[in-house]
Amino acid sequence: MPPLRTECPPGTCICQREELLADPAADARVLLLTRHEEQRLVERLENLTSLADLRHLIGLIQKQLGVVITVQPGPNEVRTLRGILITIEPRPGLCRKTRKALPAAIRRALDAHNEIVFELLNENSLFG
Repeated sequence: MPPLRTECPPGTCICQREELLADPAADARVLLLTRHEEQRLVERLENLTSLADLRHLIGLIQKQLGVVITVQPGPNEVRTLRGILITIEPRPGLCRKTRKALPAAIRRALDAHNEIVFELLNENSLFG
């Protein structure tokens, strides 16, 4: 069996790791994301170069870990990068730090490559 993510200190995380491990029918793929693998994933997310690359990586994350990430323009007018909504669907086993680190890495990539934001906005525009 591949290595699983180590436990977070008691009382600091809401990942429900023990309940996930106790249920034999539960989808525990998310526990395969060790701290080292999470750092590699964050680095990969920060180095995105296109919207297609972002979509591909989000698809791989969902397929391999079962984590659903959505990146879309907000409901109001998007004037800055903060208008882009990046959400992770809550699921047992997903560490609180990971829930914050992945969207932050995507946001840094969008900040570094404005063309990804423009592609995303064009994809959802009236003219697209």
